[in-house]
Amino acid sequence: MPAPHNPFKAALMRGELQVGCWLGLADPYIAEISASAGFDWVVVDNEHSPNDLRSTVAQLQVLAAHACHPVVRPPIGEAWIIKQMLDIGVQTLLIPMVESAEQARELVRAVTYPPEGIRGVGASLGRASQFGGIPDYLSTARDEICLLVQVENRKGLEALDEILNVDGVDGVFVGPADLAADMGFPGRPDAPEVNAAILDVMRKAVAAGKAAGILTLDPGMQASCIAAGATVMATNIDVTVFAGSMRAAGKAAQGLKGGS
Repeated sequence: MPAPHNPFKAALMRGELQVGCWLGLADPYIAEISASAGFDWVVVDNEHSPNDLRSTVAQLQVLAAHACHPVVRPPIGEAWIIKQMLDIGVQTLLIPMVESAEQARELVRAVTYPPEGIRGVGASLGRASQFGGIPDYLSTARDEICLLVQVENRKGLEALDEILNVDGVDGVFVGPADLAADMGFPGRPDAPEVNAAILDVMRKAVAAGKAAGILTLDPGMQASCIAAGATVMATNIDVTVFAGSMRAAGKAAQGLKGGS
């Protein structure tokens, strides 16, 4: 019996647009609600939210009951934490701040078992192998792992062509906020210079046969990226949705006092 099929990776290989949402509230209830909201995938973010290994496992467990695919972003692209993420059942990783082809090659090695890679062999302990219940896990796991790397600064842009040539990298994902700040436009991911750089990444990734992705809440930028060939599109963030709705509710509630 092989490792579980990764439908998200398969869809990207077919060039099919996958729309998703960011999860930063670090809560299984929120993850479960989001999974049934109609998105193809969600990101369980460990970089900019209070997630850890146990909270990530809890969200993976509730997401498993839904067709919505879990993507996990670790706080950093280090082999030790990638190993833990894979063992708890993560099949799609989004690695932040990738700045060189050498770094990308090390990430490929981190998601690959020896002798080609350096992933630690402890599958029988892990949720990924159904705790040893998948006898062919070691020989089939790599085929179902999807590795997305984030290009988020000028160093990443400069190394983009080399990163795209790394075998085993399935796609490149732009981080607009970090990129804008590094380009001298903090808080302005909509600056024309930033938009031009983002669309250039999209086109180059597609030309190299890799998936291209982005998180943007701007409908115009979403359309432009899709036109450029993006197939990984995050359109919203649970924190933003919840905070905006709660603030609107609070304002409406305060408005009731006007008639007292």
